[in-house]
Amino acid sequence: MKFLSCAIGCLLISSVSNAQLNRYVVRFKNKAGSSFTISNPQAYLSQRAIDRRIKYGVAIDSTDLPVTPSYLTQVRNVANVNLLNVSKWLNAVAIQTTDANAINTISSFPFVQNITAVAGRQSTGGRNSFGKFMLEAITTTPTLADRVENINADYYNYGTTSFNEIHLHNGEFLHNIGLRGQGMQIAMLDNGYNNYTTLKAFDSVNANSQVLGTWDFVNKELNVINDGSHGMNCFSIIAANIPGQFIGKAPKANFWLYKTEDDASEYPIEEFFWACGAERADSSGTDLLSSSLGYGYDFDGGVPNYTYSTLNGNTTMSAIAADLAAKKGVLVLVSAGNAGTQSWHFITTPSDGDSVVCVGAVNSNGAVGSFSSYGPSGDGQIKPDLASVGVSTLFAANSNTVVAGNGTSFACPNLAGLSTCLWQGFPEFNNMKIVQALKESAHKFTNPDDRVGYGIPNVKNAFAKLLTEYSTASSTISNCNATISWNTKDVQSMKYEIERKATGENSFTKIGDVNPQAGLLLTNRTYTFSTALLGLQAGPASYRIKQIIDTAVTSNQFIYLDTVQLTISTDCVITGNTSVTVRPNPVTTDIAQLVVETPEAVSNMPIILFDSKGSRVMQLQQSKIAGKQTIQLSLPHLAKGTYYIQVFNGNKMIGTVEFVHL
Repeated sequence: MKFLSCAIGCLLISSVSNAQLNRYVVRFKNKAGSSFTISNPQAYLSQRAIDRRIKYGVAIDSTDLPVTPSYLTQVRNVANVNLLNVSKWLNAVAIQTTDANAINTISSFPFVQNITAVAGRQSTGGRNSFGKFMLEAITTTPTLADRVENINADYYNYGTTSFNEIHLHNGEFLHNIGLRGQGMQIAMLDNGYNNYTTLKAFDSVNANSQVLGTWDFVNKELNVINDGSHGMNCFSIIAANIPGQFIGKAPKANFWLYKTEDDASEYPIEEFFWACGAERADSSGTDLLSSSLGYGYDFDGGVPNYTYSTLNGNTTMSAIAADLAAKKGVLVLVSAGNAGTQSWHFITTPSDGDSVVCVGAVNSNGAVGSFSSYGPSGDGQIKPDLASVGVSTLFAANSNTVVAGNGTSFACPNLAGLSTCLWQGFPEFNNMKIVQALKESAHKFTNPDDRVGYGIPNVKNAFAKLLTEYSTASSTISNCNATISWNTKDVQSMKYEIERKATGENSFTKIGDVNPQAGLLLTNRTYTFSTALLGLQAGPASYRIKQIIDTAVTSNQFIYLDTVQLTISTDCVITGNTSVTVRPNPVTTDIAQLVVETPEAVSNMPIILFDSKGSRVMQLQQSKIAGKQTIQLSLPHLAKGTYYIQVFNGNKMIGTVEFVHL
């Protein structure tokens, strides 16, 4: 077997007689003579695709331009040629013909770079509809006892087995804070989505019109429900909603369902179809692409398999397309393959792409599936990148039941759904930032291997990391009061604690609490916290904001959003024979007596009342003569609780007193 590299990374099939092959990829030299321009992307990209490029600083370039229409016309007009699919990213067209003269004619066109034979005749027999996925056949049918209601106070009632799958990643945390895929788009590339319009696993998806579009690149039609079931199985892992039995990882997302796989055979032309599906997903405006397909070691018709060194992320048609999708801002996840116990052993393409998340398989306890393909890639990249549940994974079957099976095909949509929910929470960050957060949250991040890569992501930790990077904080001093301000995201079940370490102190001490604003969905918020500089030494002071993102006793987790520093001046330090008291204390009526004693007269004496959270509730402007003076405070609307009064001589603090209002 011999492989020759094409200019844009294809593999020429040179050891198979062209007489056995009737499908070809025709590559063009350029995109000259076209009316399409980079300055007018609306002609070939959806507004959502354009918005993604603008948002993440992705330049529109020549790969976005459609193939020159006149080139397609001339190829189409050659006798005995059937034009199959067109790829603008590869600047190529797939054709079908058995006429050698047609190939010679097309080769003679001055704009044609080369023609590569990539597949035999389309077959109506050959492999059966699940034959290419035999390693992923159903292993068990979970019993009703396996699917009892879980007792966790979660938004979804997952059922025991479904809960175990998502809990491996702490994924229920995302669902509980409102991240369930709303507003996100996922494109799936697979072998078909048999009967998804009538199966109960998809009743919510169908009722809410969450499928945005379909296309069959093999048969060139909209219908994708009359083909293979593998895509439907994978689709259910993301989208299912059967309470108490089976909940998908992003059940509120929207979907593009594309068939790129020909069940009846295995040829490189399917990689071309895959590339066409990926670029259509990008042009449609998808956020993520999930594909449980792989190529490289099991081609039909004598077509040579790829060598391991070829899977370097830059050679195969599908890897080039996958990396281009990632370059356009799409988060691309692909299954690693199921060759772990076979002679091939390694991952398949396009999971070898350097910007592709290659997903290996583990069980719900984190043990690696023996079938999961090994890394690294042919050029030594860490592969797989991450791992998810692909052993005894739940999915929907054509029998309208929930079954379980093995395969990295199932690990991929598991992680794709959770990645969707995570990214939903932080649309400010691009696809690769989300990938990096997932890797850094995984259990083997500091010691990756060739079985699970960086490991099993903990999406709650990934959320915490992104939240820390997203949030900002600042501080100011006015009238010897420190005000801490911060911007973050939260839901009403979270809370904040403010901690301080002043000059002369060795550790941080909690000085106050702040409760979040009402809201069940993760939302951007801005908060302020004011606190008196009570009895502190002059010099630097540090304040940090502790956000408790999970307040449950069994799963409590917090992060420090930021630490801010300010300097306490000598004007805020209490000196001299002064005193501030409240009588009576506790205060049991709506009237309190504030007694202020100073050795000198004070002409400008602000009095500020704070509650126990540091919020200002009242401010008065007074003056006094030298010595002791009593000031009557009217507190008719004051709630029960603990309060603080600060008294100033101009900007210099005279003193502070704490009292209780009953």
